[in-house]
Amino acid sequence: MLKLVELATTRPKLVIAVVLLVTGLFMSQFPKVKTDTDPKHMLPATSAVRVYNDAVEEHFQLHADWIVLGIVNAKGVLNPTTLAKVARLTNAIVGLPGVVPEDVISFTTADNVLADEANLYVKPVMAEVPQTGPELAALRRALIENPLLMDRLYSRDGQATAIYIPLATNANGKIIADQIRGLLRKADDDGSGDEFHLAGDPVARDSFGAEMSKQMGIFSPIAGAIMFAALLLMFRSLVPVIACMGVSMVCVIWAMGGTIGLGIPIHIMSSMSPVFLMAISTDTVHIFNEFYFRFRETADKRRAILDSLRVVGRPLIYTDLTTAAAFASLAVGDIIPVRVFGLLVAFGTLVLLLMSFTLTPALLSLMNADRLAALTRHEDMAEGSSARWLSGLARFSLRYGKAVVAGGLLLVLVSLIGVSRIRVNNNLVQWFKPHSDIRVGDAVLNRELGGTATAYLVVQGGQPDAMQQPEVLSFIEGLQRELEKSPLVGKTTSLADVVKRVSRVMHADDPRYEVIPDSADAVAQYLLLFSMAAKPRDLNNFVDYPMQQANLWVQLKTWDAVGMQQVQQIVEQYKSRALPAGSGKTGSLSIRAAGIAYFNLVWNQAVLWGMLYGFIVSCVLVLFLMSACFRCPTLGVIAGLPLLFTILVIYGLVGFIGKDFDMPIAVLSTLSLGLATDFAVHFIDRYRQRRAEVGPEACMDSVLAWTVARPGKGIVRNAVLFALGFSAMLFAALTPYITVGLFMAAIMLLSALATLTLLPILVKAVRSRPHGRQRER
Repeated sequence: MLKLVELATTRPKLVIAVVLLVTGLFMSQFPKVKTDTDPKHMLPATSAVRVYNDAVEEHFQLHADWIVLGIVNAKGVLNPTTLAKVARLTNAIVGLPGVVPEDVISFTTADNVLADEANLYVKPVMAEVPQTGPELAALRRALIENPLLMDRLYSRDGQATAIYIPLATNANGKIIADQIRGLLRKADDDGSGDEFHLAGDPVARDSFGAEMSKQMGIFSPIAGAIMFAALLLMFRSLVPVIACMGVSMVCVIWAMGGTIGLGIPIHIMSSMSPVFLMAISTDTVHIFNEFYFRFRETADKRRAILDSLRVVGRPLIYTDLTTAAAFASLAVGDIIPVRVFGLLVAFGTLVLLLMSFTLTPALLSLMNADRLAALTRHEDMAEGSSARWLSGLARFSLRYGKAVVAGGLLLVLVSLIGVSRIRVNNNLVQWFKPHSDIRVGDAVLNRELGGTATAYLVVQGGQPDAMQQPEVLSFIEGLQRELEKSPLVGKTTSLADVVKRVSRVMHADDPRYEVIPDSADAVAQYLLLFSMAAKPRDLNNFVDYPMQQANLWVQLKTWDAVGMQQVQQIVEQYKSRALPAGSGKTGSLSIRAAGIAYFNLVWNQAVLWGMLYGFIVSCVLVLFLMSACFRCPTLGVIAGLPLLFTILVIYGLVGFIGKDFDMPIAVLSTLSLGLATDFAVHFIDRYRQRRAEVGPEACMDSVLAWTVARPGKGIVRNAVLFALGFSAMLFAALTPYITVGLFMAAIMLLSALATLTLLPILVKAVRSRPHGRQRER
């Protein structure tokens, strides 16, 4: 590596030109960027869950994506003005590109099952807009008496209805939602009191994807500007600032450009990578910190650069390789965004390592020597105020070591209580701010109607015609009633509802006959009549043609993954006590979940628990690498203790404030592991170097105080820069960015403080033992 440094200091312009050329090649890939926030794409295409979900959608002719347009009127939606508006909007929406027109569901398109003597027929719920009181009353009665329509198309308080809009494959939900908003602006100027709300997974997902790209473009430059100003205040010269920021930009451009160039979509995790890489790149501050001290002592610029990288280079190599390995270990899992994120940041970290020994010394060699002399006159261990303050902190920690450790242990015990209260959960809608249109619309529709999150429970019999058996339909109906007891479930719809509806209308619309017939033959006859009268999809959505599988629709009033988890628990409990015994007619029954709400649960479990698994693997790997670097397992363990302390305290706080352990929080653990261990590696390696310089008989407290004051100043500068870079994300429009920005800044500052207070105590404790002195040698 020192050969690269010598080349960079002798031919700096050549090195800079080569770096700029390669950077330009990577930057040329940026216009090809693609984003992907679909939960189904988080798993490999060959995963069992994804394959089964695709099979269910194809088998029952289901649409993967729906947009829900809610219309709410506090005086009631059954008035001529609002109903005319529903009709006009439906006609306009079916003509939008990307919409499946034949399957749009509203008052004017939804089928109402009716009978005339022995003939079954269907007609739209609202063929014409009613104008008179009797006509409106008849529409209301038709809605209330049809369980297939209540809570889906019409709310129980009469104040809401909805238009369900299926999207074609690969249609962009945000683009279609924006087109619908354009239609709403024309319809919302009549003073009728109608409110419109858009919700649904494709709206939230694709809006988040578009906003994600925007946030990436906004906050990366803002974070860079903040770090630029902070560096300028620290070093009072543009050259080290340009060097640090230049390295940051190169890391970001190479990593992001390489990912985009390979055709890999940017997910939410990788969208945060620019800010992370910029923060990681502040590790070069250790070079500038030592360079200022060395130039102050030697007044020889080239010698100061070589000497700085000779002493700082080894910990830089250790920390960058450890960080890269920690992130690369995320690729062992099955979750695609985690893989991409881990490899992207690992590559960016290796770029940082290369730039630390090439671009940074090349830029430093261009600094004016006279200007350097003026800038570095305060970089003195005896005269510098920051050095004196840090030395005092070290002496305080060493003097009151037992009290400091006891206080730390007490804080850890309290934090463990908070950690035990953490709930693992994820909710895409809550990634928007509380007053955003998407979050407000989702809340309103979940309150008024059945819910915007859909799951499918596929009931499979042991042989054909199982779904025509009355006991099976009764089992499904019982499961529906059990699910609807949960406040998280707004509505369920199944084949049993279709059969009961046909039975009622075939008996002169007598409510007493809204039951499942006693014989399989009667069920078969009703289903035959319904299939002949209704659209094929009306039946295909609920049962297959061999009548061996039935699809139970579940509408949830929350996108929380724990909501779907509760549904599964209810299903298992109900199965254990109500599942009909297998027979020649039904065979054994099984129930399996699918749908977007279920995918959210799978994503929650796979990503969040996968991140936890990755964190554990990273911990073991980092411990091994640090032990190998120091050639001492004890020092390897000690190096990880400040970070472990920090993570426990921060996650304890997460538990106490009731924050869910969601994707942004899960990301923090691995990020902090890969980044904050840098502080401990720099501290211990520089302590050992200093110990070797002054000899084994030198006062240990003085050596530790020097380590806290001189390399510790670089640690403080690094942590402050890191925290300032992430602070830009506090003003983002999306809550994951805010969460990561806030907690990551806290982790870095607390980790730096723990390193400078706890490590001197721990190193002294180990060094004071005879075998500790032998290992250090």
